[in-house]
Amino acid sequence: MRILIIEDEEKTRKYLAKGFESQGSKVTQTADGEAGLQLALQNDAYDIIILDLMLPKISGLTIIEILRQRGCSIPIICLTARNSVDDRVKGLEMGADDYLVKPFAFSELLARVKALLRRGKNKKDILITIADLNIDLKKRIVIRAGETISLTSKEFNLLALLASSEGEVFSRQSLMEKIWDINFDTDTNVVDVAIKRLRKKVDKPFSKPLIHTIRGIGYVLDEEER
Repeated sequence: MRILIIEDEEKTRKYLAKGFESQGSKVTQTADGEAGLQLALQNDAYDIIILDLMLPKISGLTIIEILRQRGCSIPIICLTARNSVDDRVKGLEMGADDYLVKPFAFSELLARVKALLRRGKNKKDILITIADLNIDLKKRIVIRAGETISLTSKEFNLLALLASSEGEVFSRQSLMEKIWDINFDTDTNVVDVAIKRLRKKVDKPFSKPLIHTIRGIGYVLDEEER
């Protein structure tokens, strides 16, 4: 497992590096956001990124935003000292895959890392085809009408879930639990934001929409108009 740790607190960074190395992982670590971003842009160099949100030079949230805009799909786990729902939701909306609030046990972080990587490996080697949309679950490639669509890791997972159950309506809460693995006690618009971004890439450039809103319930991917 190849891990990039971007954390400015030296004690925490070394603690994490030591923990992952003891598990046989190859660890790269840096203390500032600017250097971390340049390392992270080496898209094939790492299996996962452990990212502190409060960093010198470039913030963790900015790093997430830039990486996802550039099509980087490496899973990202955020570390934050802030325990507010708003802060966590903002990171998830930008494309983070998970978060941990400091202080935390290394065993919990390790479990979350393994769970994220396991999800990627457990995808079945199948191709989903709906209308002119093709999704390769193994290669994580999306093609519509012959055009390859670049998606973030979270966007791909969301599309794959909707497509694998064509015609099934998913509630916002269900999508939050299945894709973000989080059950918030308060209303958030993280799902709506993700769907909006997904539609912009998968539906908007094409004549026929596939992602539909079921008012008061949630979302569905279906070839038929809703």
